[in-house]
Amino acid sequence: MRFDVVTLFPDMLAHAARFGVTGRALERAIWRLGLWNPRDFATDSYRTVDDRPYGGGPGMVMLGEPLRGVLVASRAAQRADGLPASRTLYLSPAGTPLTHRRVAELAAAADGVGYVLLAGRYEGVDERLLAREVDEEIAIGDFVVSGGELPALMLIDAVVRQRPGVLNDAESAAQDSFVAGLLDCPHYTRPEQDEGGRVPEVLLSGNHAAIRRWRLKQALGRTWERRPDLLRDRALSKEEQTLLAEYRRERQAEQQQQ
Repeated sequence: MRFDVVTLFPDMLAHAARFGVTGRALERAIWRLGLWNPRDFATDSYRTVDDRPYGGGPGMVMLGEPLRGVLVASRAAQRADGLPASRTLYLSPAGTPLTHRRVAELAAAADGVGYVLLAGRYEGVDERLLAREVDEEIAIGDFVVSGGELPALMLIDAVVRQRPGVLNDAESAAQDSFVAGLLDCPHYTRPEQDEGGRVPEVLLSGNHAAIRRWRLKQALGRTWERRPDLLRDRALSKEEQTLLAEYRRERQAEQQQQ
């Protein structure tokens, strides 16, 4: 698995990629990282990579030519690294929202495809470059950040952790929020009792069937309360319908006692 990031701030990516499970996976060569600065492909002595937008308006727009040169070079580097195909992704608030399903698809295809991530800056990138060179635009949310570097890091982290051998416990990724279309259940650790209360008894029981049932009920209930839109797109099994009904009755009883 290889990611090549086109960015005006390669040191930012290089530093952040060294930490956590993503950094350990990079050290173990589970994935590889290439960093490319468009200024190195500018043709003038000022290493210009942006200019004012036609039609007026605030801000600057990234020039197409330096970016086109860096995309050609990064794709060639991926082919030289044994990847027969490259896919160019532009991190943009106008893109398709990044979901767990899309993350899983990117991870599953990563053995034969290298990903080139274009991290824009300023007001954006010349549309002609996007139309000719970009395969997909991806957004990490309905908000704007100063550049595509943080979204690129988030995408890399989300995809890399899905790969075998990255997490110490292979079950961790399988039990993440959104994997089953639900938010994750609550988690507890030592001590059993603190100023915030006591750990639910079922988690101390050693009864794995009861624990599984409790966790599923909590995941369903938490999703119903916080992200009901996820439940609208999900067909619930009979067990899940029963558990969600139990959760709702329990929550109603708690609210009546308050």
